[in-house]
Amino acid sequence: MGEWKECRLGDVGLLQRGRSRHRPRYAFHLYGGKYPFIQTGEIREARKYIRKYNQTYNEAGLEQSKLWPAGTLCITIAANIAELAILTFDACFPDSVLGFVPNQEKVNLDFAYYTLTYFQKELKHIGEGSVQDNINLGTFEDVLFPFPSLSEQRAIALVLSSLDDKIDLLHRQNKTLEAMAETLFRQWFVEEADKREVRQISDLVEFNPVRTLSKGTIASYLEMANVNTDVFHPIEWYDREYNSGTKFINGDTLLARITPCLENGKSTYVTFLKEGQVGWGSTEFIVMRSENILHPLFSYILSKNTGFRDYAEGCLEGSSGRQRVNVDHLINFEIGIPDQSIIVLFNRILSGFEPKLQYNFKQIRTLEKLRDTLLPKLMSGEVRVEV
Repeated sequence: MGEWKECRLGDVGLLQRGRSRHRPRYAFHLYGGKYPFIQTGEIREARKYIRKYNQTYNEAGLEQSKLWPAGTLCITIAANIAELAILTFDACFPDSVLGFVPNQEKVNLDFAYYTLTYFQKELKHIGEGSVQDNINLGTFEDVLFPFPSLSEQRAIALVLSSLDDKIDLLHRQNKTLEAMAETLFRQWFVEEADKREVRQISDLVEFNPVRTLSKGTIASYLEMANVNTDVFHPIEWYDREYNSGTKFINGDTLLARITPCLENGKSTYVTFLKEGQVGWGSTEFIVMRSENILHPLFSYILSKNTGFRDYAEGCLEGSSGRQRVNVDHLINFEIGIPDQSIIVLFNRILSGFEPKLQYNFKQIRTLEKLRDTLLPKLMSGEVRVEV
């Protein structure tokens, strides 16, 4: 690579494991304070930057942990190996995560992120083979990564970051549209429900409708791990031979029915199939389809409603580790039915939102492909940028 120099991360910054000394790790007295606590699942879903958190430590939690500064590159070393994201706020994380704080005189933070992204497959391979795939700190400390001059690092990072910034903007636009729809749903179907006719949700939404897919058919497959918690579209999907699982079509909403995926907020709106195609996925999905009087997106907005999710959690049954929603109970959820004029207006608003959501989603996929094409060319030196 010419003037590129191989270095260990520890040579160009601080590399340490996160800390969570207390056992059991989930002791209640550690939580509920002001210090964000990040885990591996949140890093996987972060799309470069960690902007949200689900748990916090209190003073007791912080005492047995460590507060990392904003700008720390988080690297998972257990469960989902080599998932990467950058903190946008000070936070704690457990020992299943490495923290890297770059020496700004030696390495650019964004370039470090893209370097590890480029070598992600190799890093995952290092951790394969144990009972639970993992990489220990000692192994990671020995890995050499190529770094050009700081000025070239910045130039490369600028090209890739410009694409990621556009992707992030489109994600945030979609999140804003979803939030607007959720606010209207809450106002028209929840907050004023006592003034309106109340009916069971099964009158408005069909649960687990029959879909046909022959065994052995190659069809789009969606894993639970690829369902987002904060936006309508999944992370990725792929073709796979159908054997058994949940079947769905475009316009269906998929809601996680198993703990902790349900509590974490996993649901998705299916738009990624070809016309007339039936997709399939995890058996742990509940399929929801709006009845004809409502826009299909209604079911997805419902799936994000706090009251509905709380009710669904109340329908969990089974052993504590593998509880599942009893759909026969879930369909009894009660909802207020607004005037027909409000339903027509809500449908019209959703009809206006959906094309924009889908357009942004397609733009995101296009930009991601461009970024993923450029990444190896820039990181290998095949394509050079002006410094």
